[in-house]
Amino acid sequence: MPASSTATDSLTTIVQDLRNEGDELFALLSDMDTGYWTEHSSFKDWTVWDVVAHLHLSDHMALTSLTSADAFETLMQDIRNAGMGSYTLTWLHSDDHSLTGPGLLERWYKTFGELCHALASADPQARFVWAGPGMKARMFATARQMEIWAHGWEIYDLMAIPRQHTDRLRNIAEIGVRTFGWTFANRSLEVPHEVPFVELISPSGTRWTWNDPASEHRVMGNAVEFCQVVTQVRNIADTALTLEGDNAIAWMQIAQCFAGPPEEPPAPGSRIPDL
Repeated sequence: MPASSTATDSLTTIVQDLRNEGDELFALLSDMDTGYWTEHSSFKDWTVWDVVAHLHLSDHMALTSLTSADAFETLMQDIRNAGMGSYTLTWLHSDDHSLTGPGLLERWYKTFGELCHALASADPQARFVWAGPGMKARMFATARQMEIWAHGWEIYDLMAIPRQHTDRLRNIAEIGVRTFGWTFANRSLEVPHEVPFVELISPSGTRWTWNDPASEHRVMGNAVEFCQVVTQVRNIADTALTLEGDNAIAWMQIAQCFAGPPEEPPAPGSRIPDL
């Protein structure tokens, strides 16, 4: 019973972090000049509308997974058959809701709220299917927070405004550290035997560490920059992170903490906003 209680408490905390992440992005978009909805970002030339449509479909996928594994597999097959972009447009046109930016925003935020509610009441020990490896509810919530935070950069960069951070960023740093092996395996590369020691300074100034501090392979620096690299929001060359050892250097050059086929980090200097 104590272990189950601890797992539930942990899930409650991460779901609240997820909710706060979504609330912050929703507030930014709600106050945004509507002209930005059709502006192209530095991420694959996506518009702000494209970003929110992607988040909306991803949260719909997550909600479907929590509801039924069979329904999720059917949804994924439909997406594979049509292609993500085509399926998204068809799905969004399947009802009478507005497809304007503000209309899409309300639709995403409603689904996002339903997802948070479903995650909060999920069995913390159950494993749910996903496009990548299956996950328990806590990691599922962490992954959703990571994607909202990462795609939020497209909008902050486009608007050229500074972004405030809190220590809920630790959840994203955690998934970044955990996917060290995935980064290499996903590219059919041999996973280095020794995992680098990671030491980061949080937004509040707290020191966060992972792995063996005696390792000669090390990643050290600002937690925000580390999270930007593992989510491929910034190229490692555009950060002040300190890397020591071949394993750390190789990792940070191709780090990828999200599911899906291998993606290349942005080119150096390509995603630096003019603040």
